[in-house]
Amino acid sequence: MSSRSRAALSLVVADGHREVSDTELAGALMAGEDWALTETWQRFGPMVLMTAERTLGSRTESEDAAQETFIRVFRIVKRLREPARLRSFVYSVAVRTLRSHLRHRRLRAWLSFAAPESLVEAAHFTVDFESRARLRRFYALLDRLSARDRLVFVLRRVEEMSIEEIASTMGISASTVKRSLIHASERLSAWLDADTPVARSFQGRSRAP
Repeated sequence: MSSRSRAALSLVVADGHREVSDTELAGALMAGEDWALTETWQRFGPMVLMTAERTLGSRTESEDAAQETFIRVFRIVKRLREPARLRSFVYSVAVRTLRSHLRHRRLRAWLSFAAPESLVEAAHFTVDFESRARLRRFYALLDRLSARDRLVFVLRRVEEMSIEEIASTMGISASTVKRSLIHASERLSAWLDADTPVARSFQGRSRAP
């Protein structure tokens, strides 16, 4: 893209005449256009933040993970070979960032640097006291899963991504996704059976892999 084209595109975006495509936006990011940084955050930020919240259960930690995601995106966007796949690229970076956060969280827990109660800011999800308590216990169960199993479970059960989409996003095989999902589901089912109030809350939400 020529400098004249980039300037014209910047004016179009600034004036709000039209929304640029992901391909155009990726090109602007690679060219170092300042407006593209803001546009990328506005376009994909809500998606990344929502996935982070559903995965981590903490508003504060999710915001940190989202910011880290976009810092990484801006730093490595020139590696993107298919500009039209910018959304998938951002999502894959987000998933890798979340996986890193989950691993660090487990390490902190092992070292007793984090109390279990601090791992879920359930008030962000619901105002009902009993629901908050059940949600807190459910996220405590999720914390017992490995980072990969937890991400696979959330992406499949909550984000409703297909097996193939998860495999592509996480950079693993579809068979690994299926094994991880089965493992996570079986472990959670066993733990939920031992926690009756939480089990009742999530009855009927399970689906086949």
